[in-house]
Amino acid sequence: MAIIELRGIQRRYELGDITVKAIRGLDLDVDSGEFVSIMGPSGSGKSTLMNILGCLDKPTAGSYFLDGEDIAAADDTTFADIRNRKIGFVFQGFNLLARTTALENVQLPLLYRRGGLDGDPAKRGVEVLEAVGLGSRLHHLPSQLSGGQQQRVAIARAMINNPAFVLADEPTGNLDSEMTLEVMSLFQELNAKGITIVMVTHEPEVAAYTNRIITMRDGAIISDTAVEKPGNAAADLAAKRTRGAA
Repeated sequence: MAIIELRGIQRRYELGDITVKAIRGLDLDVDSGEFVSIMGPSGSGKSTLMNILGCLDKPTAGSYFLDGEDIAAADDTTFADIRNRKIGFVFQGFNLLARTTALENVQLPLLYRRGGLDGDPAKRGVEVLEAVGLGSRLHHLPSQLSGGQQQRVAIARAMINNPAFVLADEPTGNLDSEMTLEVMSLFQELNAKGITIVMVTHEPEVAAYTNRIITMRDGAIISDTAVEKPGNAAADLAAKRTRGAA
C-alpha cells in the first residue's frame, strides 16, 4: 500500500522576471514499510521535494496523496494538522530545547495535537525513548547526551504521534562515523518493525543502508533503484568498535 503518492508535482518560484522550476512534473510512490533515501547535488530539487513531502511547502501543480488523502490543495490549518499527525521529522541539527529533558522534548508534538491528547503523554514519551534505547536517559538534558543520543531523542520525538512516515533531513550530517552507524542502525531497526522512513542525504555510504535510492537532478528523478543488499549498520558498528578496541 502506498503511503505517499505524488503525481505531476511541480514547484515554481517567481524571482522578479525569472521563473525557477525547482520540481518539474515529478511522480513518486513510497509504499508502507519502505526505507527510501533521496540524493542529488545542490540545486537538484531534493530539498524542495522534502519540503513538499513534509507539508512545509505546497506544490504549484500536481496531486499529493498522503495515507490515501489528497492534501496538495489543503489550507494552512489543515497542513499544520497533517504535519503534526502524519509526519515525524528528524533534522540534521536535532532541534532539541536545551533546558528541557529528553522526556519533555519528545512530548512536545503532543502539545500541538488538535482534538486533545490520546492517553498519557508521559507514558507515551517513555515508550518511544525506550524504543530508541534511551530508557535510562529520560531526565537528561541535551547537554548531558552525546550527539548520537541527541539524535535518538529527535527520532523518538518524531515517532511519538505514530506518524504515517518519518522524514529525515540529513540526519547524520552532524555526526562522526561511529555515531552515524548508531543512528543508521536505529533507523534499520525501526524500519524492520514496519516504520516507513524517507531520508534526504548527500552521503552514498549512508544511503547504502536504505532499501531504495532515488536520485534527482534538475528537478526530476533520474534514477530510482532498489538496493539489493543494504548494509548492516549494527554489524558495521560492532566491527568498528572491535577494531577500535584492538
